[in-house]
Amino acid sequence: MALRWSLFACWMIFVLPLPGAVSAEVVCPLFNGQDLTGWQTVDGKPIQDGWEVVEGEIHLRNDRGRVGDIVTTRQFCNFDLQFEWKITAGANSGVKYRVRNFAGRVLGCEFQILDDAMYPEVDPRHSTGSLYDMYRPTRSKSLRPAGQYNHARILVYGSHIEHWLNGRRLLTARVGGCHWRQQKANSKFSDVSGFGEIGPGRIMLTDHNSEVWYRNLTLRPLAVHPRLSLATLGHPFRRCGLFRTRFLFRRCR
Repeated sequence: MALRWSLFACWMIFVLPLPGAVSAEVVCPLFNGQDLTGWQTVDGKPIQDGWEVVEGEIHLRNDRGRVGDIVTTRQFCNFDLQFEWKITAGANSGVKYRVRNFAGRVLGCEFQILDDAMYPEVDPRHSTGSLYDMYRPTRSKSLRPAGQYNHARILVYGSHIEHWLNGRRLLTARVGGCHWRQQKANSKFSDVSGFGEIGPGRIMLTDHNSEVWYRNLTLRPLAVHPRLSLATLGHPFRRCGLFRTRFLFRRCR
């Protein structure tokens, strides 16, 4: 009986939001459809020509060379980020998250955006929907061609990351796990201590000198992940279970 009550108490800790946690019902529009309020350059300056808002969409022109990446003025920790994106033929871009400054290098995990049809031989870890240079997406992804809008979703909750495209999950990653460490060691981020780890960071729209559009960018802070269960988080008495879950809340408040 005592064991049952202990397990029930642990289950309640996982299911109920902790005091001070952001309500999962709050939705933060990252784009107001009119201007780039809430965005800035990576060094905190106002955004210059190249990024513009046209007919309710963020548009990155490619006729002026690279004008630089832009990031949110706010930082986020656990969230459900959704957005629509469209590119021209041959384009290359991406949306980064957990973006931080690492000794002068502004880096973050990236949801890669690419015209896959133009790059059939590309490393799968660099194709659309990949966690750039680390995790490849599933081969059965549903990607609409250049010129059409795609819907992307990024779920981030502590050590848990998911990439989605047009309603289909492409990949799952666990930050700090054995596979993560192996993939990181074989990537361009091998020398970046703390890359992608739990904690607040900005959202970035990258500039790779390609034309790209974004619309309907929304972010919902997560107090409790809508899909995670005890099976996903691990048994509450395991190393990455109860203690790790409570620890990530302290890190993200």
